[in-house]
Amino acid sequence: EDAAVASQLIEACCLQQGIRREQLTLHADHGSAMTSKTLAELLIDLGVARSHSRPRVSDDNPYSEANFKTVKYRPGFPDHFGPIQEARGYFRGLFHWYNHEHRHAGIGLLTPEDVHYGRTQEVIARRQSVLSGAFAAHPDRFRRPPVPPAVPAEVWINRPGTGLLPVAPPTTS
Repeated sequence: EDAAVASQLIEACCLQQGIRREQLTLHADHGSAMTSKTLAELLIDLGVARSHSRPRVSDDNPYSEANFKTVKYRPGFPDHFGPIQEARGYFRGLFHWYNHEHRHAGIGLLTPEDVHYGRTQEVIARRQSVLSGAFAAHPDRFRRPPVPPAVPAEVWINRPGTGLLPVAPPTTS
């Protein structure tokens, strides 16, 4: 909970990832670091919009809540951690899996990495090719030609102009 450290981290991430002005909205709680003047001024300078949870509502971020559930119920999650190095090692691997391997239902069964780096159309085209080949080879196994899950055009936590009530992430059945 340090405004200067939070500001340094956010600025470094924006620079490293090539975040352009008006491209990013940062959603946070009402902690002192996230509501500080230091961070507010930095976000204005970077062109990053701010979004905050409702006051005194600890579970107001559906994305974080979904992430916690994924982590907690993932096979191999330990009952407890020993030294801090053990926890860091476990979560380093978990974050890699979550961002680079895990397919998320709310983003069309893509990985966050695919979406972040603009590979969604390439991945969907490959999936459609496989599905079309399966349909051509065995049309009797399908009711209709299969298509990959849709990718939402936009995903919001707090949609601008609708107040502070969170919008649940889209689901794909």
